[in-house]
Amino acid sequence: MRTFIQVLCILFITTMVSAQELKLPSLSPLSTVSQEFSTSKIEITYSRPSMRGRKIFGDLVQYGQVWRTGANAATKLTISEDLQIGGSTIKPGSYSLYSIPGQSEFTIIINKNTGSWPGEGWPKEDDVARFTVPVTRTSQTAETFSIDVSNITFSSCSIDIVWENTLVSIPVKANNQERLLTSIDRAINNPNIPYQQAATYLFETGQNLDKALDYAGKALERNPKAYWVALMKARIAAKLGRNDVAREAANKTIEIVKAAGGDDDYEKAAQDVIKSLK
Repeated sequence: MRTFIQVLCILFITTMVSAQELKLPSLSPLSTVSQEFSTSKIEITYSRPSMRGRKIFGDLVQYGQVWRTGANAATKLTISEDLQIGGSTIKPGSYSLYSIPGQSEFTIIINKNTGSWPGEGWPKEDDVARFTVPVTRTSQTAETFSIDVSNITFSSCSIDIVWENTLVSIPVKANNQERLLTSIDRAINNPNIPYQQAATYLFETGQNLDKALDYAGKALERNPKAYWVALMKARIAAKLGRNDVAREAANKTIEIVKAAGGDDDYEKAAQDVIKSLK
């Protein structure tokens, strides 16, 4: 009887173990890239296959054939504001990112049907954009397929597709200039005036530099120990050709930095401004 019970216990334990989910490393692990851009973000979800000794483009991934731009389900692209991608205006939402690889260029396809798997077909009627981008050959081999968002500015970036010795960069642009300038003007009239943020944006984008200088001055009045603001004021004034103001603000930067215990980078940057003045 005891032996019979022991056998039952062993069978029960074996069944329970077998019923548990078997978790093994994925050959093409899922990855999500989430990148702040403009005033929202770009999110890309895709699976990352590796070369594993195989020839990729022209062999595993055939030229002239629609590719889901990764492994498993089609790559998913989500944006949260109107963007120009490859010259086409794309509305906020989630899309599949297909491509047709070629030796000298890729055709990129943005499709509103998401989550398709191989064998389910490619719904051409759901295409929202199709454009070509050139191929760049890289000297360094990328073993694992990668998609990333890079070359980020206030209003532009690129979605980079890299595998083997192939790099494809999809240009992305946010038509945000007018909207952001309106937001700045509106925010400046609020009680908590974001002088520093407004001055930084206007200076970095080369817009309304007189306003930028005024805002930098007011930000410094609000926080007289902010040497980073004093340096920004010096740089804006130098760009405007207001040399006296630039020199005064640069010297102020050095003075504040020394009083705060020193910051070699800011002190050198202020000295560089002074040296640049004619």
